[in-house]
Amino acid sequence: MSKHDRWLILLIVSSALALIVIDMTVLYTALPSLTHELGATASEKLWIVMAYGLVVAGLLPGCGALGDRFGHKSTFVSGLVVFGTASLIAAYAPTPAVLIGGRVVLAVGAALMMPATLSIIRVTFSDHHERALAIGIWGAVASSGAAVGPLVGGVLLEYFWWGSVFLINVPLVAVVLLVALLLIPGDGERNGRMLDVLGSVQVMAGLIGFAYIVEECGSPHPHYGILAAVAVGTVIMLTLFVRRQLRLDHALIDFTLFREAEFALGVATAIVAALAIAGTELAISQRLQLVLGYSPLQAALYILPAPLAAFIGGPLTSLALRHIGPANAMRAALLLAGLGAAGYLFFFTASLPLQLTCIAVNGFGLGVAMAAASNAIMNQAPVGREGMAASIEEVSFELGGAVGISIFGSILSGVYTAAMVVPDKSEIPPSARDSIDSALMIAERLPAEIAGLVISQAHQAFDRAFISVALVATMLLLGAALLFRVRRGRYAAEARRHAH
Repeated sequence: MSKHDRWLILLIVSSALALIVIDMTVLYTALPSLTHELGATASEKLWIVMAYGLVVAGLLPGCGALGDRFGHKSTFVSGLVVFGTASLIAAYAPTPAVLIGGRVVLAVGAALMMPATLSIIRVTFSDHHERALAIGIWGAVASSGAAVGPLVGGVLLEYFWWGSVFLINVPLVAVVLLVALLLIPGDGERNGRMLDVLGSVQVMAGLIGFAYIVEECGSPHPHYGILAAVAVGTVIMLTLFVRRQLRLDHALIDFTLFREAEFALGVATAIVAALAIAGTELAISQRLQLVLGYSPLQAALYILPAPLAAFIGGPLTSLALRHIGPANAMRAALLLAGLGAAGYLFFFTASLPLQLTCIAVNGFGLGVAMAAASNAIMNQAPVGREGMAASIEEVSFELGGAVGISIFGSILSGVYTAAMVVPDKSEIPPSARDSIDSALMIAERLPAEIAGLVISQAHQAFDRAFISVALVATMLLLGAALLFRVRRGRYAAEARRHAH
């Protein structure tokens, strides 16, 4: 294969990856609009955002094995078809339930494509340095694509209705599909391993159960009986999944790979970075629109320094890896991202250039972290199991994103509810404490004087919730950088003991 064709294939799979990760965050700027138009509750709003990442994370291990068996080009093309069809369903959803269903089908298409994108890169680029650069670009697209999602949503909502954030996928999918069929080589002889359908069901049920637990804990009125039952079921499902995978000869996830320090560190870094990206962007975009009155486009432009910096950081990672190695690169990147988050926590009400600088530093660190993590994971992939290794990397990313939305969304909701003081007026329903969206919609129907009081209280409560999210994100990144350094030191000490 010529060098020209290799880089064209990278462009194709990176374009598909961009669609996948953009859809994870594109609703951040669209969420206030669609919540208002569809009348979604606080819980429905959270599930509209979370459903996509959770289903993707649950299906990825099985879809990675699917690519190893039937070919990565086949699963990639199939995923494109499903993704384009689901985009039409989501674009014209008349109710929150239909939109959640559309997001689930979108996730099926994304899960088919994602392992194939990284696996195709792995087999296309045989040269180690070229592969490191290609994976660095892949990582930059993954991190910056998630960050650029709100910008895409903001631009579209400036001129069209909220469904356009899904409809835009259809022509793009058509172009990528046509070029992929023409350029990506056909799949060679594949292995005959059976697919573990039961394992896929177990892990997806466990992840959805975990998200429900987090979301319910942050709701104003938790159903403790259901919560306890789901918690027990979740533990059982995940335990059964792990035990089953350890017994199988050809597991969906080869847990023995986690004995390699660099591999385990890569997975942990991907989860932490994705969690921080998803959670903080959700909080920032909501505050900009619902508290400061930004339009979706203005909110998206505000966040733009993060994806730009991440896109620069990804390819530069390949240079850093040659000198300091993946482990040091991941720790330094998380530390840098944490310092950016800490700066934003202190300066989010300061001058705009200072705020944007902090956002850019955070984005650069997260971009480097994602690219370094991808390299660490894929370099440990066994021959013939590239899809399995790629699915682990992408499960880490999607799981981190879904958990980030779940945890930070619950923190926003829980702290807002605790901090919101509803004025003692009979015409104000208690639901004003459920979410800032509910409070603002209620205020639309109130007399001007009372409405102003409700809005003021809602803004103050949401700002307290936002500060809580920013503090947790900062502690997460800085804590991970410190913890990973300690763990790496222990791994090195153990290796020296075994050597002697």
